[in-house]
Amino acid sequence: MNILEALKDRSSHTAILLESLYDGVYIVDPERIILYWNKAAEEMTGYTEDEVLGKSCSDNILNHIDENGILLCRGECPILQCMRSGCRSSAKVYPKRKDGKRFPVETHVSALYDDDGTIIGAIEVFRDITHQEDHRILLEKFNAMISKYVSTATYSTIQEQLSQNRDQGSTRIIDQSVFYLDVVSFTTFSEANSPQDVVKMLNDLFGICEVVIRENFGDIDKFIGDAVMAVFDDANDAVRSAIKILKQALPEMNRIRRENEEQEIAVRIGINSGLVLQGDIGTSERKDLTVIGDSVNIAARVEKSSIPNRLMISEATLARLSEDLYKEFVFHHSELLKGKTEEIKLFIL
Repeated sequence: MNILEALKDRSSHTAILLESLYDGVYIVDPERIILYWNKAAEEMTGYTEDEVLGKSCSDNILNHIDENGILLCRGECPILQCMRSGCRSSAKVYPKRKDGKRFPVETHVSALYDDDGTIIGAIEVFRDITHQEDHRILLEKFNAMISKYVSTATYSTIQEQLSQNRDQGSTRIIDQSVFYLDVVSFTTFSEANSPQDVVKMLNDLFGICEVVIRENFGDIDKFIGDAVMAVFDDANDAVRSAIKILKQALPEMNRIRRENEEQEIAVRIGINSGLVLQGDIGTSERKDLTVIGDSVNIAARVEKSSIPNRLMISEATLARLSEDLYKEFVFHHSELLKGKTEEIKLFIL
């Protein structure tokens, strides 16, 4: 008797075991139709068994996205890959609760077989890792703060003693939120002002950006012409930085510019979150510790799609926000960004 047959009897040992788990469990058939949904899954997602049985997770239920904001349920999701290959898989994904809020889960998927060895479905076991993510972010913030109060050599020595798995010049893949800001109509501003005035404006703007970003535990990766690129371990910090720049720092800067009879400026800000490759990029003479990857490219394109003096974010960033910030954003539009095969949902504050 296979697991699907065993679950039809709710008094069976298999059914009792799955109902007793703290992890969410659901089982699908080869068409990804949900056949089983345990109590822990109900508690985590807000969806009852009656609401999900007989439906697919893409039927406005869960709608998983991965760490880079890619919607999984419409394509080659881990469950479908597992049923086609028979291989197990694990991942961090962001399902959507019934109340519309996404949350991070660690998910494990395995194929299910009948007595003849034929794949008859798949089982997914998932665990809410919100607290683990909060701890990771807090640890990153703590490390960033400590590094400000000791010498670089001391901090590097301590890090090497604590972890020997990262040599100088090595790379690593990390989860970060990438922040882009640039000046609206910068070319027009440059043509209407002297080079000295242009440089002064940029230095003033970059100065306030640097202060606000560092106050919110971010790190400026680079200045690119009239643009600022910064990275954050916590998407909430990235959004708070943008809000402070748009609502406090930039208006104050423009107030001073008006008093001095100088042209006011506007900026665009875009934020995207996901996995990035961090490493030392450059030559033996000159290196920069920077981040690269698809998530960085998307962040730049989100910024280009934004509106002057407004903040636009991707769904990958929205999924990482706390409740107080999450509810401030509204859906603006979906856009097929250059180099992508699926549209990305964009939200605005």
